[in-house]
Amino acid sequence: MLGNRKLVIDTLSEVYNQLQPWSDAEFWDFNLHESIPGSIYLFGRQQFLDHRQRIIDMANSGEYVVVFCNAAEGSWTLQTQVQMLGFEDLIIAGKILLISGGEQQTDYPYVQYDHFLCEILKYEENLAEMTRIDEIFDRESKPYKFLFLNGRARPHRKYLYERFQQLGILEQSLWTMLDTRPCISRGFVLPDNGVNLMATNSELRCLPKHYEVPLYKETTISPGPVNRTFVKNELFDNTWGEIYLRAEPYIDTYFSLVTETVVEQSWPFRTEKIAKPLMMGHPFIVATSPGYYQDLHRLGFKTFGHVIDESFDTIEHHQDRMDRIIAIVQDLCQQDLDSFQKECYTVCKYNQQHLQELVPQIKAEFPEKFFKLITQHE
Repeated sequence: MLGNRKLVIDTLSEVYNQLQPWSDAEFWDFNLHESIPGSIYLFGRQQFLDHRQRIIDMANSGEYVVVFCNAAEGSWTLQTQVQMLGFEDLIIAGKILLISGGEQQTDYPYVQYDHFLCEILKYEENLAEMTRIDEIFDRESKPYKFLFLNGRARPHRKYLYERFQQLGILEQSLWTMLDTRPCISRGFVLPDNGVNLMATNSELRCLPKHYEVPLYKETTISPGPVNRTFVKNELFDNTWGEIYLRAEPYIDTYFSLVTETVVEQSWPFRTEKIAKPLMMGHPFIVATSPGYYQDLHRLGFKTFGHVIDESFDTIEHHQDRMDRIIAIVQDLCQQDLDSFQKECYTVCKYNQQHLQELVPQIKAEFPEKFFKLITQHE
């Protein structure tokens, strides 16, 4: 209970475990639940999809405090979702509050929860793989220079992929492309002999089987027809397969080029994509929105400014920022990467330890942030 209001929680929401000690009632299917007037209701994404109009009516009635939790999305991805669900006006009016996985524009009443940093430490398989960090640094003369994993089509991923092809360094990486669709974007244009390469299809590429986690090693993805575009759900059997870690892709590469979800907005959004090299203890470069590195430093993580020029984090123009990252990757591929790797070891060990210390802190501090959000918008 919060003040005079009961707290009613969707058991499938990402923050259920953090708020459960304060809950007065719970539900896993809102269709089976009788609403309690005057209460605070926390809904996950699926409940909103299944019971959208009923929840909107509750928010409009003024009898309830309604909170929409989707910490698995953040920044513009969450904004797009609430716009599609048709209740952005209620958020801006303060009738529906948000729990977001990333920063939001200022007229959204929200609290942030770093779902992905917390989630990656929950899996026993991942905890076992992270103990293999010394294998990463003991391995020399690796078969690939960098790890370049891409799932859903995004403009910055497509741009990096095409430029690496042009420069002849794509095959120096261990790379994936699970979505072959073109990526037309005002922020990225790549002309080549009169053709904008952003408007072309990419090659479908999965990890070689010996690098895949055991759970998905037996999945077979054939190239298929041109209109067979996004295969991630097929590869992972409609589960969140990308959360799992396997050490081998990190052992066989010198650094990760992380292509985060958000790139064309100035609101940082951390996903499992950065959590993985942090947990494995792998050097990284992150292709994402400006200010992302500043945000990592604010959380207490260290990056690799002593061996990499990380000033690209301040470049506002998105294609210019990607061009600077491409130049850095190209330069690294021409260096003695065995020496580069040794210079990164201390930072990688620190980040691995800091992640394990930070996650309990994030979980412990979240209830107070949630209570403050409720109090401010009663």
